[in-house]
Amino acid sequence: MHAIISEQSFPLPRLSSTMRRMKTIDQKEQVLLDELKSYGSLAVAYSGGVDSSYLADCAHEALGQNALMVIADSPSIPREELQQAIDLANGRGWNLRVIQTSEHLNPDYLENKGDRCFHCKNELFTKMETILSEFDDVVLAHGAIEDDKGDIRPGTQAAANHCVVAPLQNAELFKKEIRILSERRGLPTAEKASFACLGSRFPTGTRIELEAMTQVEKAEAILRARGYTQYRVRHHENLCRIEIEEGDFEKIMTERLELTDAIKQLGYRFVTLDLCGYTMGSSA
Repeated sequence: MHAIISEQSFPLPRLSSTMRRMKTIDQKEQVLLDELKSYGSLAVAYSGGVDSSYLADCAHEALGQNALMVIADSPSIPREELQQAIDLANGRGWNLRVIQTSEHLNPDYLENKGDRCFHCKNELFTKMETILSEFDDVVLAHGAIEDDKGDIRPGTQAAANHCVVAPLQNAELFKKEIRILSERRGLPTAEKASFACLGSRFPTGTRIELEAMTQVEKAEAILRARGYTQYRVRHHENLCRIEIEEGDFEKIMTERLELTDAIKQLGYRFVTLDLCGYTMGSSA
């Protein structure tokens, strides 16, 4: 005689309070827009990257001209990256302000002792505070996201010191969700590769030199011109160590003679390929 199995024999598991609180990305975006509207006036630390571009677009939707996008111009930012960010902002009709930052004149930044990002962000937020008088009760915001919580990020401490809010984190948005939402908005940054300032190309403990930073920028421009999208040029004095995605290994090997010749003309004696490939957040 066979037992009769009913739904009562195996009751459905109850959803945990965490699962009940889970939001769709559309709900998260609405949470974000509601928060942005609540500020009245907002100054966004804008870099032209995936996260800050999405935040800027949402801030513009929520606050119009009361949302000011502030981008830093310094030797730490490649000229092409800066121009692309400016063109995007102008094309979308955002209220944009380009400010000059001077982290490259700060000895603590140049010493590169592991807190380089703190000094860079501290300089940015300090300069952003100088424009607060132009707005009523303006709030400073930056593009930190949920993914960042698991990383050691000295820049987060700088943000806390200046009371800079993180609306994307408050809305519990992850990078993959921001890419999807950016694509829906028609933002060209939806599939943009990750980027970090040029100071990150120097190993911790290696002093950052402005001439070497320009050397790195030119070497990365060579890679970009040849169609590579995710790359890093790591600076080790007279050695250039290239990080690219493993899927591009075959391509770079077919171009190695032309690439090494072009990069050596910048002053490097050795040009190497890191066989570990590009890894997001890896150290120089």
